[in-house]
Amino acid sequence: MTERALVIGASGGIGAAIVDALSRQGTQVTGLSRRDDGLDVTDPASVDRVLGAQGGPFELIFVASGILAAEDRAPEKTLDAIDADAMARTFAVNAIGPALILRHAPRLLPREGRSVVAVLTARVGSIGDNRMGGWYSYRASKAAANQIVHGAAIEIGRRRKESIVVALHPGTVATPFTSDYSGHAKVTPEAAADNLLRVIDGLTPAQSGGFFDYAGQEVPW
Repeated sequence: MTERALVIGASGGIGAAIVDALSRQGTQVTGLSRRDDGLDVTDPASVDRVLGAQGGPFELIFVASGILAAEDRAPEKTLDAIDADAMARTFAVNAIGPALILRHAPRLLPREGRSVVAVLTARVGSIGDNRMGGWYSYRASKAAANQIVHGAAIEIGRRRKESIVVALHPGTVATPFTSDYSGHAKVTPEAAADNLLRVIDGLTPAQSGGFFDYAGQEVPW
């Protein structure tokens, strides 16, 4: 059982469900969010202040922050819908944000024993699985996050042989994040949390650096 966990984005639909599910298992959970803790993942000073106040060690660090598109924007359907400022905002939250958080992971993880860092990305960030195009900012930002996770897994694994650092696709989850999206059947945040924690529990260090979906299946890069 995970004794201590840190959840980033704990006020969001999936993040809150992860906190609740872990708490029911008896895990001591620290949840951080912009709403409750002033954690702005796009601001290095904010990340350093809030994460720097955490002592660890945490056997699980779960990063659930992210946006579908910049405020008052929708995912681009065509190339001519790309807006530089909106794209930069999406990258700031979805790619740079996790990178700033991962800077603190080596200090917050235990030096010995199994530990997991799980970062929510999305299947649409897969280049190999992209058959429909569009959604340029969201797809590209999640692909960038996947690369950051993969690199972090290599670095962290050099000193922590039992560490596991992975990108996870939660499926389409019924949250305000997906309220205008009807492309796929949705699951509740509670079901998504149970699925993701089941996947996390089954991962081994040999799978560190990978990209997996809610059923534990590897997603192509």
